[in-house]
Amino acid sequence: MSSKPLDGIVVVALEQAVAAPYCSSRLADAGARVLKIERPEGDFARGYDKAVHGESSYFVWINRGKESVVLDLRRDGDRDRLHALLAHADVFLQNLAPGAAARLGFGAQAMRERHPRLVTCDISGYGESGPLHRLKAYDLLVQAESGLVAVSGAPGPWGRVGVSICDIAAGMNALIGIQQALLQRERTGRGSGVQVSLFDSAAELMAVPYLQARYGGKAPERVGLRHPSIAPYGAFTCADGRELVLSIQNEREWANFCAGVLGDEALAGDPRFAGNDARVRHRPALEAVVQAAFARLDATQAVERLERAQIAYGAINSVQDLIRHPQLRTRPMDVHGQPAELPAPPFRTEWEDARFRPAPAIGEHAPLPGQGQDR
Repeated sequence: MSSKPLDGIVVVALEQAVAAPYCSSRLADAGARVLKIERPEGDFARGYDKAVHGESSYFVWINRGKESVVLDLRRDGDRDRLHALLAHADVFLQNLAPGAAARLGFGAQAMRERHPRLVTCDISGYGESGPLHRLKAYDLLVQAESGLVAVSGAPGPWGRVGVSICDIAAGMNALIGIQQALLQRERTGRGSGVQVSLFDSAAELMAVPYLQARYGGKAPERVGLRHPSIAPYGAFTCADGRELVLSIQNEREWANFCAGVLGDEALAGDPRFAGNDARVRHRPALEAVVQAAFARLDATQAVERLERAQIAYGAINSVQDLIRHPQLRTRPMDVHGQPAELPAPPFRTEWEDARFRPAPAIGEHAPLPGQGQDR
């Protein structure tokens, strides 16, 4: 097995739900030893569903390769055990309710003062200050509060992004912050604190709508599969009922699309469609022309033309289509003695394993603190 970049790094994760477990699972993938601290009843994400051989799909996905240590932090002895683990840790990651870790005696600054080489990472809903900083926050609530819901989906009833996008973004940001803090420690010899919030992560995702509204005077509307700023960019129905999404990004592609897909080279010079701004202003007329052309082609014919003209496109697939997708990479993992296939990491490395290590049972591990000097 190849050595991994985080071999020898010990992470103590006082975590639950999605954001922090997402982060720590990626640290584990990179070789870190992750000690997941759970209540006696376990991380409540274990009970979200029982879809994967009786185990929660969420828990299997973001708790692979960890060790589960059960501690009841209301008990003095268990708090002492956590302090002993932190004395030999490199990273302390937590996403408890606002202020809970500090009330238990495990505030980030106090832990760094006690262990100067420790990197701490606190994940919260709304950050460490501001009028909402004490609020609990979950993914859908932050999607709504940040305006993400206001620019997602089609006109009509509100809808959420279909995955836990704010949790995932916060987990990714925590991962980046922790890795940077570990690099900084190599240079300075001292740990540092990282603070990540779901709201900040969602607000950063909203940068373009924010800038358009603040400085352009108009926020993007909910436009379904259309793009609020680019045209043509959206879904069109073929003669056989299959829908394809296509995207035109520049004038060269627009000219190729007119000639090679629509079969109307002169359309590229139509004043209504000369330049992206004009196409967006005349979107209904533009889409009517494109749809009329696609209605004469079945999906196979349309794809042949799009590929020949080098136009970006994609099919509108179901989750079952994703499972069967020829481009999907998966990696095996054992779940209660039965095989499961999970989506592979989105990047490939020289040190990746052929299999994911399994997610732990509640309290499966009871590690003693390591020997030697405190970190």
